[in-house]
Amino acid sequence: MSSILPPSSRVWWNQPLDRVEGTWIALALIWCLAMFFMMPYWHIFGKQNLSNEAYRITAEAYSKKTQEMVDKFTVRTETELNVPVVHPPAGSDVYLIARLWQWWPILELEKGQAYRLHLSSMDYMHTFSLQPENLNIQVMPGYEGVYTVTPTRAGKYSVLCNEFCGIGHHTMVSNLYVVEKGQGGTGDDSVKDNGEHKDERGEK
Repeated sequence: MSSILPPSSRVWWNQPLDRVEGTWIALALIWCLAMFFMMPYWHIFGKQNLSNEAYRITAEAYSKKTQEMVDKFTVRTETELNVPVVHPPAGSDVYLIARLWQWWPILELEKGQAYRLHLSSMDYMHTFSLQPENLNIQVMPGYEGVYTVTPTRAGKYSVLCNEFCGIGHHTMVSNLYVVEKGQGGTGDDSVKDNGEHKDERGEK
């Protein structure tokens, strides 16, 4: 048999299997099975994938829920756009809107407390990228993704969009604050830019 010429017998699958061919088929099958079982294993024990819920929702309905949270839990505003910073109670649902080219509002969460983080887009596909944690979550229009998160380190984090969304894509940057339990809520001086906290005298 030649790789250039057709086989002498058209019923090629009845031909005896060469030992080398069988070895490679067996290795490929074993590797596929290993990868198949590793995916659920790493999802459960690897701690790099967030389990989520997803629901269909309109932009108007999601925006209304986000606004209700902002009206209840805003503690201050930041940037020249006066973006509200919300400090919701521990264990509550928190909402974040992605839209051209802004994350809204700014979230302030407490270390060691679990939250249900809701994400949705008002226009196009975006990606919620939390740095320096290297966490990336796709944010889709028409869908509300819900993720249970528990911040483990206090500090100031950056929220970026990793999905190109137009000419202002590079400006789609925001902050997310994680504060010690009982701190925050009145001003942003409780968190330094390097992610370390100060006491009332300004000392670490």
